[in-house]
Amino acid sequence: MEGWLGGGYEWVKSFHLIAVIFWMAGMFMLPRYFAYHTEVAKGSDEDRIWQEREHRLLRIIVNPSMIVTWVLGLSLALHIGFSSGGWLHLKLLLVIGLTIVHVMFAKWRKAFVRGENTRSSKFYRMVNEIPTLATIPIVILVIVKPF
Repeated sequence: MEGWLGGGYEWVKSFHLIAVIFWMAGMFMLPRYFAYHTEVAKGSDEDRIWQEREHRLLRIIVNPSMIVTWVLGLSLALHIGFSSGGWLHLKLLLVIGLTIVHVMFAKWRKAFVRGENTRSSKFYRMVNEIPTLATIPIVILVIVKPF
């Protein structure tokens, strides 16, 4: 595929997919961390260990991979054209939704740091399914391009 990416399209697409895998891995892990974190005493050594784990996961994996996913994904969308079909618009809408969930996870992590978490382990286990429920239609939209 030629275009503004030239012969680099397949490389950009490959690195986009790698970034998505890392982002989703972190998005699957973080609410599970929160579920375990709710079960420890506030202010304990274990509480501080969970805070550090969550911080590192966000800072080292989740945030950078989301940024790379967006940059490369928008590059690909520009390359194929935003008018390439409704599948792309719906995919972008779902990715925006995942980004909002990402921001909520970061906000919830800060509540743990302040000792203000009010959500249960069950809540975080349920929230853990949101990235899965978004990933399935995104993959189908990209591969099948149903519309």
